[in-house]
Amino acid sequence: MSEQGVNGGQLLLAEYQSVKDEQRARIGFRDNLLYVTLAVVAAVVAASAQARQAAMLLALPPVCVVLGWTYLVNDEKISAIGAYVRGELGPRLAELTGAEAAFRWETAHRGDARRASRKVIQCGVDLLAFCLVPLAGLVVYWASGQVSAGLVVLSVAEALAVAGLGVQVVLYAQPFAAAASPSSVS
Repeated sequence: MSEQGVNGGQLLLAEYQSVKDEQRARIGFRDNLLYVTLAVVAAVVAASAQARQAAMLLALPPVCVVLGWTYLVNDEKISAIGAYVRGELGPRLAELTGAEAAFRWETAHRGDARRASRKVIQCGVDLLAFCLVPLAGLVVYWASGQVSAGLVVLSVAEALAVAGLGVQVVLYAQPFAAAASPSSVS
């Protein structure tokens, strides 16, 4: 640092680096949640089949809802960081430096022709991994003939929780959801 101290541009660049580091960490964590979900699903299905206990499949909905919600929250924060950089940091830095724009990649990569189809497919993958798989487990349990009244009540509550997560996955999906305004980014 110079003896004159830190200027506004340096502060904005430091903030940019900080939020991008957080975004990068969240992306890695979010992406690993899909692998964790696949591993847990495989373990529960294998254990249930080996023990011939369909009731063990009732472990799928709570695990998938928790992992799916965690995935969704991280995905939302990743998008919020991008919106903040595009809507706040970039324009402030461009104004401060007199540049036409700053952080162009934050906007440029969002404009390709296949982005919308990728987002729709990703929404489908999220619904499959976090909602359809546990619902299939519930259907197998209900059809197994090994049901009890208490577990049926529990399984219906689980089905409602999975359906609620599915609604949230669709509501948060881009390009369906309105882009978060920079002022609403937390």
